[in-house]
Amino acid sequence: MLRTKALRKMLITSLTLFVFVTIYSIRGIQNENILDVGLEVEYVNSMGNASIYLLDNNNYLVKTNILLTKKEKKDQIAYIINNLIEENNKSYPNDLHSTIPKNTKIIDITYTDKYVTINFSKDILKIKESLEEKMIESIVYSVIDLKDVDGIYIKVEGKILEKMPNSKNKIRYPLNKSIGINKEYNLNSRSNINKTVVYYLEDIDNKNYYVPVTKYLNTKDDKIKVIIDALTTSYIYEKNLMSFLNTDLKLNQYNEEENVFFLDFNNQLYNKNNKILEEVIYSISYSVFDNYDVNSIVYSVNGKNIKTVFLEELK
Repeated sequence: MLRTKALRKMLITSLTLFVFVTIYSIRGIQNENILDVGLEVEYVNSMGNASIYLLDNNNYLVKTNILLTKKEKKDQIAYIINNLIEENNKSYPNDLHSTIPKNTKIIDITYTDKYVTINFSKDILKIKESLEEKMIESIVYSVIDLKDVDGIYIKVEGKILEKMPNSKNKIRYPLNKSIGINKEYNLNSRSNINKTVVYYLEDIDNKNYYVPVTKYLNTKDDKIKVIIDALTTSYIYEKNLMSFLNTDLKLNQYNEEENVFFLDFNNQLYNKNNKILEEVIYSISYSVFDNYDVNSIVYSVNGKNIKTVFLEELK
């Protein structure tokens, strides 16, 4: 019943938006100036922020945002990559660092059928061996977060980068989030390996940043159980990372239906002031969206719907 109500509510919202856009489109035909202004405002709002992943002092890649003002996909990608090149952006906090060596240039970018090829100058090969994997993860996670990007290829001076610059480990294309980020291995067997991304928080310059950690562990549990268990445990293995979820929080039930993920918790989703912290919703939502192919998450407490989070709105 709750799932039906939630789906009906989202359908009504979509239909209302369609009617609203249709009405204003018709009015725009009658007045071209109004139409132009409306579309421009809608476009600027829809671009918003882009995610990029920078390196902190603890060797974690940290999710942060930059204002995205470019219209064309190739321009957006170039803007993101330039913000990852050392010395190209002086406004980062002291504890966050670029991942691509200085003087690296973008020779060209191609974007075809949701796949991106970035051609770099040879300066990118000057990356230290200890940082080469982080650099690739940073490039992939930053670009793949853009809408309609499914895979990435990396070239150097026109040739596919087939191996890591120093370790010579083979690179498997196309690159996407399956490569993992901030990897943590806790394995004692080659069977039942579960790979789950969990988003923690880190305090940097008195501001909270989200840090994705790809966990490799032996378990038959569903990824959502791994996520909630990791975020509610009183002991977090990762140094300097934290979670705001209550240790008594329990996941009553969960279900995926029609690109919607339903999560029902006990009342410990609320804090002692009877509120739900933004950090709690974001940590869970980022983790779910990185592990499940869904467009929205419906949160409920003991069967009562309280919040819906949409992928397109989450930055």
